[in-house]
Amino acid sequence: MHPALRRIGHFFTRHIDGVLLTAVLLLMVTGLLTLFSASNGNLVRTSGQLLNMMVALAVMWVFANVPPHVLQRMALPLFGLGVALLVGVALFGEIVNGARRWLDIGITRIQPSELMRIALPMALAWYFNRNEATLRLRNFLVAALMLAIPAALILRQPDLGTALLISASGAYLIFLAGLPWRIIIALGVAVACSMPFLWSAMHDYQRQRVMTLIDPTADPLGSGYHTIQSTIAVGSGGILGKGWMNGTQTHLDFIPERTTDFIFAVYAEEFGLIGNLVLLAMLLFVIARAMMITANAPTLFTRLLAGSITMTFCTYAFVNMGMVSGILPVVGVPLPLISYGGTSLVSICISFGILMSINTHKKLVQT
Repeated sequence: MHPALRRIGHFFTRHIDGVLLTAVLLLMVTGLLTLFSASNGNLVRTSGQLLNMMVALAVMWVFANVPPHVLQRMALPLFGLGVALLVGVALFGEIVNGARRWLDIGITRIQPSELMRIALPMALAWYFNRNEATLRLRNFLVAALMLAIPAALILRQPDLGTALLISASGAYLIFLAGLPWRIIIALGVAVACSMPFLWSAMHDYQRQRVMTLIDPTADPLGSGYHTIQSTIAVGSGGILGKGWMNGTQTHLDFIPERTTDFIFAVYAEEFGLIGNLVLLAMLLFVIARAMMITANAPTLFTRLLAGSITMTFCTYAFVNMGMVSGILPVVGVPLPLISYGGTSLVSICISFGILMSINTHKKLVQT
């Protein structure tokens, strides 16, 4: 190979983890094929998602080339920006389907809660790394407050699903930072005791989702419709599935939101149990690779951040599949790297770019 081409290739790949990138690309291709079927061969929608993927991969490359110490300096300003945008949503956000989640910035609309998926773990990792030598209970209380502020603003939109998942990403990081077990047990007891109050504070549609989980057949054409149709699709796939583009539940328009939150139902119907196992294997491979990067991270900041990213990705996949399979309430969570959507895809690829940065820059950090 010509030396100039070799230098160009090295420039574009030196901070890319090839193993993780391959797994991510396989999941993206799987998602694109499933989307093509779910949209009844809609080339406009499929090409739009392909464009989203290209943008997401470009953003992933950018973050993979940002050294961890630069990410550490960005953490607090990014968190402050995220909170400010959430306040902006509360004051000036657009109402879509009864929820105020979007902010119009002129050239486009953004959903600031997606930014907090990255900003919150980064800020908490920065805070614990800064106080590594003198961690006390008060530090965990400050971290809990940092978590509670964006979670409360997102819950107010209202967006219970995103608020819970972002809270989980922060809770994972606080746990990895060494939260004492006695505090964890006490918090668990407190949450259990507060359930009646939490139930009364929930919106009617949120309570309805919980009741639908218990008995979706109570309202088969209303609140239980999503769960009933998705579980029928998953079960009708059998062992081998009905074949790509041949799903009856999909192409007879029984599955709602089949290109976004319920795309797993489309996949399960067309590729069956064997296909589900293959998809689970790909997701678990990504998680395993991310866990290896976490285990080898050289600093507290990078370990905590990588650990939170890994566990959050796992949670998103579990919640979506559980929601579609009828074992969890419908909370509007996309399947990572599979569901249609640009904002979610970009935030996930930013996370993987950060993981690649942590893995490929570790030799430059003294341990």
